[in-house]
Amino acid sequence: MASKPGILTEWPWTWLGSYKYVVLAPFVIHSTYSYMVKDKSERDFSQFIIFPFLLTRMLHNQIWISLSRYRTAKGNNRIVDKNIEFEQVDRERNWDDQIIFNGILFYVGQIYITQAHHLPWWRTDGVIWTILLHAGPVEFLYYWLHRALHHHFLYSRYHSHHHSSIVTEPITSVIHPFGEHIAYFALFAIPLVTTLLTGTASLISFAGYITYIDFMNNMGHCNFEHIPKWLFSVFPPLKYLMYTPSYHSLHHTQFRTNYSLFMPFYDYVYGTMDKSSDELYESSLLRKEEAPDVVHLTHLTTPESIYHLRLGFAYLASEPHKSKWYLWLMWPVTFWSMMVTWIYGRTFIVERNIFKHLKLQTWAVPKYSIQYYMQWQRESINNLIEDAILEAEEKGVKVLSLGLLNQGEDLNRNGALFIQKYPKLRINIVDGSSLAIALVLNSIPKGTTEILFRGSLSKVAYAIVCALCQQGIQVATFYENEKLKLSAMTQNKVIVAKSFTQKVWIVGDGVSDDEQLKAPKGTLFIPFSQFPPKKTRNDAFYYQTPSMLAPPSLHNLHSCENWLPRRVMSAWRVAGIVHAMEGWDVHECGDTIFDVKRILEAALRHGFRPTTVST
Repeated sequence: MASKPGILTEWPWTWLGSYKYVVLAPFVIHSTYSYMVKDKSERDFSQFIIFPFLLTRMLHNQIWISLSRYRTAKGNNRIVDKNIEFEQVDRERNWDDQIIFNGILFYVGQIYITQAHHLPWWRTDGVIWTILLHAGPVEFLYYWLHRALHHHFLYSRYHSHHHSSIVTEPITSVIHPFGEHIAYFALFAIPLVTTLLTGTASLISFAGYITYIDFMNNMGHCNFEHIPKWLFSVFPPLKYLMYTPSYHSLHHTQFRTNYSLFMPFYDYVYGTMDKSSDELYESSLLRKEEAPDVVHLTHLTTPESIYHLRLGFAYLASEPHKSKWYLWLMWPVTFWSMMVTWIYGRTFIVERNIFKHLKLQTWAVPKYSIQYYMQWQRESINNLIEDAILEAEEKGVKVLSLGLLNQGEDLNRNGALFIQKYPKLRINIVDGSSLAIALVLNSIPKGTTEILFRGSLSKVAYAIVCALCQQGIQVATFYENEKLKLSAMTQNKVIVAKSFTQKVWIVGDGVSDDEQLKAPKGTLFIPFSQFPPKKTRNDAFYYQTPSMLAPPSLHNLHSCENWLPRRVMSAWRVAGIVHAMEGWDVHECGDTIFDVKRILEAALRHGFRPTTVST
């Protein structure tokens, strides 16, 4: 929101929320129905194609968003090192409003402007006129409109909303109040309306011009430089005809320079070009890929989880992972993304963070949760993890945390397989079990005398049960076979529950709905696994999986880690950061469990706070 919002700030359909697309429905239904029922000679393809074109614009924007976030996380050619937070993501989540607005105007114009009916595919004169009209009137008028918007009266009421984003993303380009978008459309409509009225318009000139605007808007608001230097060497006048991301980035950091739309020509003419434009451009091109200190290795969970990554849909990534009904409509895209991740066949960077002096990155293994339980997939998964470890070793990474990857102990024995294969690794492998154990124990209510354990057995489960027994807390379980396995390590202190009166349950993977229904009213479910149990009881309390709230000094955190709330990080991820901060030169993997008390104290000392504590 602008600092002093003026009239026409809000979009007319804001109150509709996620259902705002219904404003296009009457036009889409009418154009589709007309095209289907009319005779071939009466069909107007120029009206029918509007909706598919709007969809391609959204796809075009999304490709730029994913590319920009990926390249910015890698660090090579990055322009601005400042961070993006959840506030910016929330402010920019309505980037598709301008496409809806354009769509309505296209439909209305096509209906009421006679010259817009039955447009031909191509007219050379119309394309030439579109280019000339953009380079002349549009660029000139935009330059002076933009300068006017930086006058304190209009800036405080409108344009300050756009400039709230110092670090720009492609979608930042269209984040303006509604009134400002009306002015922009009036400018960009000059070539469109002129060619319509002169009878020179065509489908290609319309689609090409709007695609050009989208392309240049998205490209110029990326936070990495990608225009090669040789391009300006081959054709020197190009520097007056095409801006670069670094050129426009200076406008967002300096505010009073580089006002031009896409062609810097008018900045040169009126003396508003930033003198450091060329220097920033060259330094950004020379910037190398960033070498992180800590890498958090994770993997995709469900096929639709690709949309919840930071590289996916920004607004979904900024919220805890929940299934959305409309994602089922995108199954063709989801299937395509699954094929791409399978073909790509190597880990990829999904996030970059800064914590004090540490540079943090999150890498994703292109495998889904279900694949970790398939025998024939294990060798492939272990190869991917091994390659990631060796790549991190080569980059000088200090600590690699295994994240979700250590869910199957028989997969690689919690990382011990890699330590045995490469005993001289300089990088420390951390599975985070000790901090997860500490947080579960820390969340058990004081005064608890008995608990019920249920879930797949793991080294975390054994350690928790042993600690509880040592504290004198009675541990019960559902099944005799679980009791036998646990008793071997707890001196027969675990019992089989005869009745389910325990009000505190420690649960992991494998707890069923029927088992949860046996719990008394008001039972507290405390998960020890990395995946949360399905909540089947409305009269019970469910804690989050072992996790901690990140301190304010952890920056560039604008996506949620799977199902966890904002700025909450899993214990397995925090453990890697703490190991690096403390400089502990040890592996925490295999059967090894680090000092539980020591790592929790260290995490608290560095500002992390448990999401659940004992009461």
